[in-house]
Amino acid sequence: MLPLLSILPLAQTPPPPPKPAPQEIVQPQPVLPLPGQLDNVPMFNSNSPEWVKLEGILLSTFPPTGKKVPGAHLNFPFQGRFDLFAHHFSHTPKDLQTLYIGVILHNPTKKVVRVQVLQAASQLMQNAPYVTLPTYVENPKGDVYSGHGDRAVNDVLRGIRQADIPAQLAIPPGGSRMLMNHPIPVRDLEKPINGRSTLMRLRSNGTVYAASLAMYAKKNPDGSDRAPNQLEWEALLNTGGLAGPRDTPPSPPQQTTGKFIYSRVAGVSAGSAWKARLVDKPNAQHLTIPESGKAISYPISSLKLGTLGTGQVQTAKMLVRYPDTAYEAHGNYGVEYNLSLPLMNSTNQPETVSVTLETPLKEDKLSKGGLRFRKPPQDFPIFRGTVRLRYNDDQGKPQTRYVHLWHRTGQVLDPLLTLRMAPKTRRQVQVDLIYPPDATAPQALTVRTLDTNSANLGAIAFLSAIPMLYGIGRLI
Repeated sequence: MLPLLSILPLAQTPPPPPKPAPQEIVQPQPVLPLPGQLDNVPMFNSNSPEWVKLEGILLSTFPPTGKKVPGAHLNFPFQGRFDLFAHHFSHTPKDLQTLYIGVILHNPTKKVVRVQVLQAASQLMQNAPYVTLPTYVENPKGDVYSGHGDRAVNDVLRGIRQADIPAQLAIPPGGSRMLMNHPIPVRDLEKPINGRSTLMRLRSNGTVYAASLAMYAKKNPDGSDRAPNQLEWEALLNTGGLAGPRDTPPSPPQQTTGKFIYSRVAGVSAGSAWKARLVDKPNAQHLTIPESGKAISYPISSLKLGTLGTGQVQTAKMLVRYPDTAYEAHGNYGVEYNLSLPLMNSTNQPETVSVTLETPLKEDKLSKGGLRFRKPPQDFPIFRGTVRLRYNDDQGKPQTRYVHLWHRTGQVLDPLLTLRMAPKTRRQVQVDLIYPPDATAPQALTVRTLDTNSANLGAIAFLSAIPMLYGIGRLI
């Protein structure tokens, strides 16, 4: 006789229940081009190669004359207002060497040139790690962030200039000065990966050229590391080639089919800020709030193949660039959006209005007649950054709030702000943000009039308090 166990059927683990298919949600609403345009302030835009393993020139606007590698120099002088953006990583370098990012300014004239640093921040990833946060967190002190790019632009939005960045450089005739000489250390980290994100607003009273460079630490006689000095930076600038490895080259701008590669930016882009007054039509004085239960949206940082049905590409054009880098500054990293909403309730009844910065599924044409979202959202953080809100609350008191947003792709969001508007009244709302490197374009700014006939007014009051409630449970 066979043992009893040999004739019993083997126990089988039931398969896990299938995950429900994501639910697509379409908001059928008009999406209008964002009024206004980028200003003409040039931005030194250094983001390629993003992951640096071979030291060299990241971006040089110096003239090519006398340089060993002329093609590494784009010959673009700055004068007056200009911005500087640099965003790079160091990943497992040989012997865990510290990579330094240097920024050098040169005065080609016969007079002293003074460069003012109006605002500036440079943050390391180790001091601003990528962490998961609630959708909204009140951020009055600027100590809430997820990523070094998020933290750097948050500082500049508040008008900060870090103490380790000089307030002014006096550059002698024909001379150069280091604006920045900052490390990206990896040796003492659990994983030898680190990054540095920098944003500066500058003003020069004369012509200057600029270059960002990557160089590994030099050695002291005792074998310890030291930062490269100015002579070493200048030698790299004059004799070195482009840093590597190079990022994937971009798709041709005319490409309309197949996978489109935007690539990383290295060059001078045209535009530092976009100021917009959202009104009914040009020269109007207010924005009439939508009918009850309806909404209207405007794209933010829209780009090629991602205009959300408007056909509007807000991406900054490149004034000069390297041939293997992006044709445009896709994403507008470091660009400040100043959005003024003079809301008007033209009805004879009170209305509750919400304002939300949201990320619908990326589309160029709205395939289903409106912005598309999904439940659950795609498990990818699409926007990590701080927004400044200025308005008078429902008691008429002026408010300035900084709110940190951590959103996933296609996430259906509660309102960022809700206001109760009396009949025939106006309400001014100002929304400001610097588009963070830790985000993916495009977003949409949506104004919605809530349907109070079917909505629970208690729920509306709760929605207006959501950001403050989330602020209690800070994770940083």
